[in-house]
Amino acid sequence: MFAGARRITALTGAGVSTASGIPDYRGPAGVWTKDPAAQRMSTLESYLGDLEVRRAAWRRRAAHPVWLAEPNPAHRAFADLERSGRLRALVTQNVDGLHQKAGSTPSMVVELHGSATGTVCVDCGSPGSMRAALERVQAGEDEPDCPACGGILRSTAVLFGEPLDPEVLRRARAAVVDCDLLVAAGTSLTVQPAAGLVGLASTAGAAVLICNAEPTPYDGLATAVVRRPLAEALPELVAIAPIDDAERAAPLTTWGDPSTWS
Repeated sequence: MFAGARRITALTGAGVSTASGIPDYRGPAGVWTKDPAAQRMSTLESYLGDLEVRRAAWRRRAAHPVWLAEPNPAHRAFADLERSGRLRALVTQNVDGLHQKAGSTPSMVVELHGSATGTVCVDCGSPGSMRAALERVQAGEDEPDCPACGGILRSTAVLFGEPLDPEVLRRARAAVVDCDLLVAAGTSLTVQPAAGLVGLASTAGAAVLICNAEPTPYDGLATAVVRRPLAEALPELVAIAPIDDAERAAPLTTWGDPSTWS
């Protein structure tokens, strides 16, 4: 299936980054599995309405391993896939920036849930650097406020309870209807609308490969399911030589590319 794919879209989640030392959320050793109360720090209503939640969130951010993390072989596999010319887009639920750090072209990466590297003021909208805010926390501030207006600062990562950027979601949906293989890697496929991209790809006629340590609600739609560690399985898949175009029986057609319609 991987050898035969000509236009591949990837959908990645937290499981891609666990080998880089970043814990996932819902796995057996996930952040929310170990501490269900921690989910409040990622919920918009709780974050904005509770000072103690915000202070706890800033402490967690300051100590988070993401700031020292390096890409692992799973990230580098997707960068290699892009260099092979077969990657249509890399849609990610991750906010850690490790795909770009591994060599993926930023314009190819669709960050569904935003990025953890920036801040924005809830009150005046002023953008800022997460690094600068965390330096203030490390200097002793419980909750750094907006330098411009004194308002509440938050990460530029999407929180539960707020919608995704419509243009980002449009790009993701366009990518999954314009591929012949969707690879969903390291995602529990329980968070919408990201999870629904799998059903959309399947409806559009793409094969679906799900690579995840635990079962997902979409396993029944998958052409194949891989349970092996992603840092091992993904490089092996990407290294498989593609079928020569001359040996193919049918042309590539996708819902999203009118030039392929017959």
